Amino acid sequence: MKLKYLSHSSFLITTSEGKTILIDPFLDDNPNAPISSDEVPADYIILTHAHGDHLGDSFKIAERTNATFICVNELAEYCASKGFKAHNMHIGGAFNFDFGRVKFTIAHHGSVTPDNVYGGVAAGVLITIDGKTIYHAGDTGLFYDMKLIGEMNDIDYLIVPIGDNFTMGIDDAVKAVEFVNPKFSIPMHYNTFPIIEADPFEFKNKVEKSGKKSIVLEFGQEIEIM
Repeated sequence: MKLKYLSHSSFLITTSEGKTILIDPFLDDNPNAPISSDEVPADYIILTHAHGDHLGDSFKIAERTNATFICVNELAEYCASKGFKAHNMHIGGAFNFDFGRVKFTIAHHGSVTPDNVYGGVAAGVLITIDGKTIYHAGDTGLFYDMKLIGEMNDIDYLIVPIGDNFTMGIDDAVKAVEFVNPKFSIPMHYNTFPIIEADPFEFKNKVEKSGKKSIVLEFGQEIEIM
């Protein structure tokens, strides 16, 4: 399995069987995106919430790739109303897809579409493929139930926002790593706009001082998850 960081909160997972799972694809209006919406593959698109910098270019991509949306019920219904395939889920629920297992978690954030339609609650997502679990925390502030998520799941990679203002900042994100106790942590949701400027290496250094491992991915960088 491979994990590629497309900048902001957008990631692309490619399974060993060649399935592609795209998360929060905000690309064309993103100054840091290394790829455009007409280039990225997607068999599935997972959305953590409906804000424009997460819903992003989903519809353009799904129209080209015939991808299936995976998201909380209200947002899935919104996607379906636009003529796209969607698998409705909700917080705490899990489902086994042909690529692996998806489970949605809470996230403390809002969710409304760019055309002002309520998108249900914001979410984080646990994705388990080939025995490895990635926890994409979505846009969220710090919350103590992250400790419970870490206790109930063997998290290999925690992807956590650090940009502050709209989400947790660096120090809260370091505490989130302590709660979740993943094998590795990866910072996201920073430096897309001036208001969320943050130094990912400050996060990495603070995590590593606590005895845990962190990886800063460059925009467009892909790693192998063994």
